[in-house]
Amino acid sequence: MGHLVVQQFVTLDGFAANLDNEFTAYELLDGRTDEFDRSQLAWLDGVEAMVLGANTYRMFVGYWPTPEAADEVLTGPLNALRRHVFSRTLSHAPWGDLPAATLESGDAVEAIRRIKAETSGIVVLWGSLSLSRAFFAAGEVDEVRLVVMPVVIGAGRGVFPADSDPAVLDLRGAQSFDDGLVELHYALRAAPEW
Repeated sequence: MGHLVVQQFVTLDGFAANLDNEFTAYELLDGRTDEFDRSQLAWLDGVEAMVLGANTYRMFVGYWPTPEAADEVLTGPLNALRRHVFSRTLSHAPWGDLPAATLESGDAVEAIRRIKAETSGIVVLWGSLSLSRAFFAAGEVDEVRLVVMPVVIGAGRGVFPADSDPAVLDLRGAQSFDDGLVELHYALRAAPEW
């Protein structure tokens, strides 16, 4: 059975998107993320599939399967993952010259349960805050990896559902990287009430 990991880049004040539902904080860094990229490369070795919402898919497909990303250390492993795009509006989800992503247009929770059942390793969700909140609410998220950036934006959307009851997560690791990035790795305790 697969393991669903939500990995999100967040600002120091805890936001995964600004008030316009965009994440532009990464653009404020100096771009020196070699240490983090190497760590991410090692972690991707255990990842089998990615799940993306339609907006995050558009962002990813506009970069990762293009010649612009050819020299990135993460391009090969990321493009080798099975891809699932959750959308009720897209009719197809091409991935450059590579095989298209599987389009998931039905019930998102049923789909993630099926994907996890078909996977023996990690299924990662990047971005896609509405989708991740649905998975949190259904108790389908197994781990959270927050990549905290040394940027403050003041307001925006957080990673976790705003109307959730307090929940305690178990810290599995914390590591700092170049350019001030810190990754916090947590496992969820049994079925928190989101």
